[in-house]
Parts: sequence; structure tokens; C-alpha cells
Amino acid sequence: MHLMRSAALCALALLMAGCGASSSPSPQPVSPAAGASPPSTPVTVVASTNVYGDIVKQVGGDKVAVTSIISDPAQDPHSYEANTQNQLALSKAKVVVENGGGYDDFIDTMLASSGNPSAQVINAVTVSGKTAPAGGELNEHIWYDFPSVAKIADQISAALTKADPASAATFTANADAFKQKLQPLVEHEAKIATEADGAAVAITEPVPLYILEAAGLKNLTPEEFSEAIEEGDDVSPQALRETLALFSGKKVKALVYNEQTSGPQTEQLKKAADDNGIPVVAVTETLPEGKDYIGWMSANLDALQAALAK
Repeated sequence: MHLMRSAALCALALLMAGCGASSSPSPQPVSPAAGASPPSTPVTVVASTNVYGDIVKQVGGDKVAVTSIISDPAQDPHSYEANTQNQLALSKAKVVVENGGGYDDFIDTMLASSGNPSAQVINAVTVSGKTAPAGGELNEHIWYDFPSVAKIADQISAALTKADPASAATFTANADAFKQKLQPLVEHEAKIATEADGAAVAITEPVPLYILEAAGLKNLTPEEFSEAIEEGDDVSPQALRETLALFSGKKVKALVYNEQTSGPQTEQLKKAADDNGIPVVAVTETLPEGKDYIGWMSANLDALQAALAK
């Protein structure tokens, strides 16, 4: 998915206009070392989405002030348009967390023109170490990969420590606590893998693939279909027929559906799944209202497990 399409155009417009501006027990956060004086203001952080914004809050606690650029769960990330408020926030950020991998390139574009070269930039794809497979494309939806999220939490802790050395112990303890909360999610994936025994599923686009792969599930969706949906292109009639046949032929046990970027062709898949009694598991790209990262991912796994058990 590429947020950069409309967002990069908006960023260019800004430049032309002259814009300058539940879980297992976990270690408890600790206070700064004795004698250390906390900064007078929290560390300012900008995250491209509220997914990373939430992780920053869990690591930084009340020692960070976080702005999440994309935070509306009803917002289609592909059509997001950056604005002057985003530019202003980036100009003041001590730490910036972006996804990378082409997902939110508007962050780099706007940061370059913000007059803030000293901001520490955390690129989630880079931190994860993920690369494109031979002959394929990188799945940039890193936040659905729990080992990568653990690495990102550590990187956030390190960046916050650099910005606020007096609170280093707090950031380290909070990151460790967050990583412990990730472990039950990894165990849940393994449980699904045991129960589902390599069951086949379909997707509308690659958003949830890291979870599905970790759960040992087989994605039978024609690559041409999911790539076209991800890029916002029309699906060829042949690819659509092949994908719809997965449901009429009862070849998959569930459809994992990105409800945040639905359209006529993905709605056809959802209807085909419903018509053939195949469960639909809805996923999103940003945090639903009232959820934190751990609760959100736990709910996703619960829904997937329940669907596969039908």
C-alpha cells in the first residue's frame, strides 16, 4: 500500500506554497535515576500512523508528546492528504517514526522541507530487516509482524533515551514490558498453526500476511488480484474470476478482508464469501477506536481463530 500517492502531491504543494513549518505480568516502569532531572517538556514525537504512535506511548509513557498523522480509523490511508499541521508537527519533532518501504514516503518529503534536520527518524522496515523476496515485492505492513514490532520498540527506546538521557531506565523498562506483552500474541499464532493445520485462506490485499504466515496458513489469492487492489488498480476479469472461484469452490476457510480500503471488487469477494458460508475476518491498517496495539492484535487473532474453527 502506498500512502505516498496523494500525500506526496500534497507535500509538493506545501513546498510550492512556501510552508515552512489480556497479557502476562510485565515489569513495571521505573523512575529516572536518583538525582536526574527530567526535561521540562516531554519528548516530541511524530508517527505516521496511530499504530506507531501507540507503541511510542507505551514505551515513552508520560515523558512523550505524540502526534499521529493518520489516526482516523475510518480514513483510507491510500487517499490521505498531508497538510500544514503535519508539516508544523514534523518541524518540531525530536523523534519521527515512519513505516517506510514506500508506505508513507510523504513523511520523508515533508521532513526534508521542515527545517528540522536533527530529528531522529525510525524507519520500521529498515529496523525489521525485511527485504523483498527474489522476484517479488516487499510486504511493507511490518506492524503485523510481532518480531519486527519488538525490534521497533527497542529502537524507539533508544531514540527516546538519546533525546532524554535522564529517563533511560524508564524507556528501557517500558520497552521490555511491551515486548513481554507481545509474547502471548506469538504463542497465539502458534496455537492457530497447530489447530488450523495449514488451512487455506484468501485475502483482499497483503496487509495481514505476516500474521497469516506465522499462523501457518496458505494464501491462495492470485497475486495479480491482491497486487491490483493494493496499488489501487482495476483487477483483470480473469484474476477476478479465479479469486471468486476460491469461494464458490469452497477452496478456502476464510476471507481476511481489509475493511479500511474496500471497493467494488473487494465487495464482490466479501459477497461471494458470505454467499458460500465462508467466514470473513475484517482487519484494518490503523488502530480501531478504543484499542491499543496489543488489544487490537489480540482481537485480530481471536477473530481469525474463530473463523477457522467454523
